[in-house]
Amino acid sequence: MTASALERFDLDMRRLLGASCLVGIDEAGRGPLAGPVVAAAVILPPGDLPELAGVRDSKQLSPQARRRLFPRIKACARAVGVGWALSREIDEVNVLQATFLAMRRAVGRLPSKEKALAWALVDGGQRVPELGLPQRAVVRGDALSLSIASASVVAKVVRDAWMAVLDRRHPGYGFFQHKGYGTSAHREALERLGPCPEHRRSFAPLVQPLLGAGRP
Repeated sequence: MTASALERFDLDMRRLLGASCLVGIDEAGRGPLAGPVVAAAVILPPGDLPELAGVRDSKQLSPQARRRLFPRIKACARAVGVGWALSREIDEVNVLQATFLAMRRAVGRLPSKEKALAWALVDGGQRVPELGLPQRAVVRGDALSLSIASASVVAKVVRDAWMAVLDRRHPGYGFFQHKGYGTSAHREALERLGPCPEHRRSFAPLVQPLLGAGRP
């Protein structure tokens, strides 16, 4: 969908819900073997936003395009909140609950005045428990809503930047290249080095005994 179509979706949702504004919420990093889940909550101003032409689901954008759009979203948005759930939290409560936790933290970083009479549009098919806002789950929301797509870009750029930091802190795993996903190179590094503190010990293949001999 084009940016104008994503804008129209948000306009229709504001009218349908009677919302003064929308909080688009999305996450990055549910699937990797290492690193945090990062969620973003973005409130865009109503009306035409030509400066956000090109914003769409972050998975459909190149890393260069995401980095180019990121400051435009930040400059255009009325508010942006980012929340994290760390690897140890993912292991403690499972990745779905950790994703909800990151989303609640992202919403918690938005100014209270911006959230008055707002509705949250959450990417995916599940509502977020105890979000503190009325909400609607939108399946494939990052392909339909400009607010959610913007949150998708913000979450992905922030997480990718952090994985580059972790690459320097924990050399040898290739975090900069694969961002923690279970590529063949990452799995080979795990077999050679064992997991580092950023790995999710509850995720396969990290629960397999063959990884027990590497670095703790």
